[in-house]
Amino acid sequence: MTANTNNTMTESKKQRAVVICPGRGTYNKEELGYLKRFHGDKIEFIDNIDQYRQEQNQMPISELDAMENYSMRTHTAGENASALIYACAYSDHQAINTDVYDVVAVTGNSMGWYIALAVAGALKNDGAIELINTMGSMMTNGLIGGQLIYPIINETWQKDQDRESQVIQWLDDVNQQKDCEVYLSIYLGGYLVFGGNKQGLKALENILPVIDERYPMNLFNHAAFHTPLLESVSDKALLQLSRSLFNVPTLPLIDGLGNIWQPYSTDINDLYEYTLTTQVTEPYNFSKAIEVAIKEYAPDKLIILGPGATLGGAVAQCLIEHNWLGLSSKKDFIEQQKKAPFILSMGIAEQRKLVL
Repeated sequence: MTANTNNTMTESKKQRAVVICPGRGTYNKEELGYLKRFHGDKIEFIDNIDQYRQEQNQMPISELDAMENYSMRTHTAGENASALIYACAYSDHQAINTDVYDVVAVTGNSMGWYIALAVAGALKNDGAIELINTMGSMMTNGLIGGQLIYPIINETWQKDQDRESQVIQWLDDVNQQKDCEVYLSIYLGGYLVFGGNKQGLKALENILPVIDERYPMNLFNHAAFHTPLLESVSDKALLQLSRSLFNVPTLPLIDGLGNIWQPYSTDINDLYEYTLTTQVTEPYNFSKAIEVAIKEYAPDKLIILGPGATLGGAVAQCLIEHNWLGLSSKKDFIEQQKKAPFILSMGIAEQRKLVL
């Protein structure tokens, strides 16, 4: 009786956490050496990835991480970035202090869905690196289309409905032009990411007003992910990747439609189909995934795995949209983070300390 009571008390003291897995574009110049700095002890895990990549005649991630200088062309290439980001993120997840945090659900942004599958135990043993490396290497010989990002929020991080409506109208206008093909790719907090062919993205870039001298911004080395342009990639993935790579998850998974894949009730065939078809060719609604995470699981913390910390702003903008914790502006969020951070980004040193 006493032991059971003590165990219950220990569990109740834990903070409920939803883990968020990062996607492409999170291993940048500042992250060079991330694996060695924080996860030099995970030798077997890294060696397994390196061995798999050497069998594919690809550079080991340990060598990529140890390069003297960061190379945009090398480190952002899909066949390198995917495996490198997976190794960093999965290792970060393994480092979470489970005496303090009870992980109640997992989600991710774009490629982060594949990492979320691994974190939640939905990919078998070496299945994670096989799936992630295969999907990341699909366009080694040439990208299909590209991506462009544009804000639909004002300076206080509140969504500007008029701007969003206008941007969608401009998107429709561009698609009426000859040889132009552009789609919504990712709903990313206060931003929309578009995927399309070269002509379509150029036409959209020309019509969108410049904001903060940065946007519209083309994403370097990114293909037209989550659009019909990647149907050929989906077809190849179905041929190359087996259903046998998948498990029923051990943790709830929130996907890019906001659906929850529960342990004990997930159909592996459906999970396989969603992963290699739906989320490859249809928009990824990261904003919806965050909404479901906070409303369904009411976490004490949101833990964003490294590398990098670029997802923090998008997640905060989702919280503001739903007035979560009473947050209604960027100023509110910054004050909240200073006082009692709700979002813990493992790519930020002071927040990382609170997770380990």
